[in-house]
Amino acid sequence: MTTDALLVKRAQRGDRNAVDALLRENYDIVRAVCHRIVINSADAEDATQIALMAIVRALPSFDGRAKFSTWVYRIATNAALDELRRIRRRDIPNDDAKFENVSVGDATNAVDAQMDVSAALAQVPEEFRVALVLRHIADLEYEEIAVILDVPVGTVRSRLSRGRAQLTALLGNQDGSSQRQNNDTGGQQ
Repeated sequence: MTTDALLVKRAQRGDRNAVDALLRENYDIVRAVCHRIVINSADAEDATQIALMAIVRALPSFDGRAKFSTWVYRIATNAALDELRRIRRRDIPNDDAKFENVSVGDATNAVDAQMDVSAALAQVPEEFRVALVLRHIADLEYEEIAVILDVPVGTVRSRLSRGRAQLTALLGNQDGSSQRQNNDTGGQQ
C-alpha cells in the first residue's frame, strides 16, 4: 500500500493529521492548476481554497478506483472551472489594461517569459487552457486528463493540439515551442 493510500485510509477514519498531510502534499499542484486555469491571482486563490475544502469533504467517498492524485486533479480542475463560471457572472471591468502597463524593470528573462505565457494562456479558450494546464503544469498523461475531464483521449489530444497552436501563435513561436510539442506527442497529433 502506498503512502497516499495509507494516508487516505487514516483520513477517512477521521485522523486529522492524515488529512493535514494529504492537503500539504497536494497543495502546490492544486494551487498551480487553479492559477493556470483561472489566471487572476485572487480568484485562483479562492478556487484553491474551495478545491482543498472539497477534497476534505469528499474524502469519505474516495473509493480508490482512480489514483488519489487523479482524483485531486479532478477536484482542482472542477473548482477552477466553477470559479471561472462565477467570474463570468460578475460585473467586472476589462483587465486588458493591466497587461499593457506591466513593468518588468529589472526582472529576469524567466519572469518576462512567465508573464508572456500567463497573458497568452489567458487568451486561450477555457477547454484548451484546462487541457494544457493538466498536461504541462500538472504533468498528467493523456489518459488521466481524459478521466479528469470526462472526455475521450482523442478529445484530449485534439484540445492539446489546438491549445498549443493558439499559444504558439500568441507567443509568436519565440522559443521553438512547436519542436517541444512534437517531442511531447511523439510527432503525432
